[in-house]
Formats: sequence, structure tokens, C-alpha cells
Amino acid sequence: MPRRRTLITDSSQQPPPHALRSTNAATVKGILIVNKLRTKPVIDAIDSFLQHVRTNYPNVRVFHEDRKDIPQNVEVWRPGEDAEKIDLVITLGGDGTILHASSLFKVGAVPPVLSFSMGTLGFLLPFHVDDFAKALESVFQGKATVLYRMRLSCTFLDKDGKLMGNDGEDWQVMNEVALHRGSSPHLNTIDAYVDGQHLTEAVSDGLIVSTPTGSTAYSLSAGGPIVHPSLSALVLTPICPRSLSFRPLVFPASSSITLRIGERSRASAGVSMDGQVSHVLGPGESVTVRASLHPIPCINRSSIAEPAEAQGEGVVPGKEDDWVRDINNLLQYNATFRSKALLRHSRT
Repeated sequence: MPRRRTLITDSSQQPPPHALRSTNAATVKGILIVNKLRTKPVIDAIDSFLQHVRTNYPNVRVFHEDRKDIPQNVEVWRPGEDAEKIDLVITLGGDGTILHASSLFKVGAVPPVLSFSMGTLGFLLPFHVDDFAKALESVFQGKATVLYRMRLSCTFLDKDGKLMGNDGEDWQVMNEVALHRGSSPHLNTIDAYVDGQHLTEAVSDGLIVSTPTGSTAYSLSAGGPIVHPSLSALVLTPICPRSLSFRPLVFPASSSITLRIGERSRASAGVSMDGQVSHVLGPGESVTVRASLHPIPCINRSSIAEPAEAQGEGVVPGKEDDWVRDINNLLQYNATFRSKALLRHSRT
């Protein structure tokens, strides 16, 4: 049996994104709640969660980001270098809520993330909110393991190669960085460089650089490959390219990809990071994308499964099987075009 290891929080010693580590109950002193808009189900879930934590873990501090709809009797948390230390992030919502939680930790290591769905389906939602007590118990008992999901670090440069705005480490992206022509009637002309070497001049609606986690998001809709989240890789996917031979590429995580708006481009490019527009790049301006030093540790459902749930064709606790389940259940991977009515009466 493999020996369990304590979760590493020092970013300089963090394992690669594919590594699994167990959580350490002794380190959980502060919890941050991140939730979508406070609808009635969300309010009820937060109230039940707070009551459970205060009853079973009275020494744990509970924080919430500074919003108008902050729950009662929690401490206000603001991101930044002087922020209160967080040991566990709880998300209530959909995949977008997890992306928002990622954006709150732009500098330094990210705490483990325990994500609960609120009636929505998503690739980053291993737990239903009704299971929060069981999930928390496994975390505090040190039984839960995490998968380090890779993030991207982005640096923006002007025509003269000087930094634009904040330094690159201030932009941490979990899914993808996308350059798109937006409302312009003209295609973008973008020069793509890999480790400083010119790869191609892309004439298209835009380009996407995604993580393995983001390979099932915008990149997949644009025809990109599905990449297992335990891999360390960068995926470059064109958006409606003019050339039929321009196909998606997968690079090692050690690569650095620079996308520069061509001088002849008739359209500027809006830069979207995890769905949020951040910059508009004109001719000569560029963005460089590389693997971040600070991945996101996401707690797996399979790692805290009961032994009965891991019988037969299941996976034993500690082995990451959420991805296989999700591509079958959410994407209907390789599902044949047969009606549900026929399937009910099928003998095969």
C-alpha cells in the first residue's frame, strides 16, 4: 500500500500537476466559502454548512469573500499578500464558481479546493452538496487526496516588448487563454511562437491556449483534443482557421507559447481568460503563456469513496477516476445515435 503524504503548501516544493497527495487535518484552521449568487438553495446550503462546521469543528475559522450577500457570522476575506491564511476552499455552484475561486489566488500556492454542485453538472464538481458532511469528515480525518490541476501564467507585452500592466504572475488561468476577433468583421492575423521559435502565422477567428482541465471547455468546442487532467501539457487550438491544415497541437508543459498580433492584422484581438475579457491587443502586441508554478489542488470524490462504492468495476479509494466518469456521463463520449426508447428495449 502506498504511504499517505501530507499536502505540500510551499509552492517551491509543490509536486507536478499529476501528483496525488493526502490532505492533512492538522493544517485546516481556516475555510473560505466561495459561492454563486445567493439563491434560496444556496442560502440553505450555506446555513447547513455553517451549522455543521460550528458544531463539529468549533476551532475552525470560516471566511467569505467581501460581497453584498455575505452570510452572517462569518469573517470577511479579501485576496492579496496580506490576506488571512486559508487552508481549505469550499465552492458551492458550478464550474464557473471554481474558476472564480482560482482567480482569488493570483499569487502563491492555492489551498485545496472541495467543490460541491448546486444542481448543475460540470467537470470540476465531484461532490453533490448533500454529501458535504461526509466529504468534510474525510478531509479532517486526512483521508482525502487531491489532484493538482495545472494553471497558466500570462505575460502581456507591448510593441516594444515591454510589460503591459501587472507582471505575468498576476494572471493565473485554470481553463484557457483565448484570443478572438470579437465583433470585428475581419479575421485575426496572429503569429504563434513556441519557445521563441516561429511556429505559424494563423489567420483565423482566434487561437486558444488551454490546460488539460480546459481541454473539455472552449478548446473542445473549437475541435481541440480531450486531455486527461493528470497530464502536464499546453493545448493550442485554432478557432475557425482559414487553412484546413491548421490542426490543434499539444506541447509539453515546459513550453512557452507567445501569441503576437501581426502587423498586417486588420482586427485587434480581445483576450479572454477563463471567460473574462481582460485585454485588447493591437498589432505588434502579444501575450506569452506558460505553465504556472501554482496549480490548483482539487479534492477527488474517488479518494474518499466508501469501500462498498469501490467494489466490482469501481475504483478503489485514492485512485483518480472522476475524469473517466465525467467524459462518459457529461460528454456522452462515443455514444451511438440510438434513441432512449430503443435502448430501454435493447437486449445488448
